Amino acid sequence: QVQLVESGGGLVQPGGSLRLSCAASGFTLDTYAIGWFRQAPGKEREGLSCISSRDGSTYYADSVKGRFTISRDNAKNTVYLQMNSLKPEDTAVYYCATVAHFQARCVLDYQSYWGQGTQVTVSS
Repeated sequence: QVQLVESGGGLVQPGGSLRLSCAASGFTLDTYAIGWFRQAPGKEREGLSCISSRDGSTYYADSVKGRFTISRDNAKNTVYLQMNSLKPEDTAVYYCATVAHFQARCVLDYQSYWGQGTQVTVSS
């Protein structure tokens, strides 16, 4: 059974850090580009970051650039999202998904497999 499972969410104070994990089962991630998304209550889903499986390149949305870092460990079949300097507006459910490649780079389009999401709450 193909599955993505996110973990690592929780409650953190503003300025704090969390590391989210996206673990795959039923398939190997090493040929897939993986993206991270989030959705806050009453807001549209937002694409945050992705990482290519072809050249390791990454993409970040302006809202998280310089604060979030995406990485992958193919040996563990897992992709991570390190989130630093968290703000209350980062509060959302965070999802990972397989996304597309355009040539060697990843693009946050044409998602196929999704995880169930993990809640991140940034509050004092």
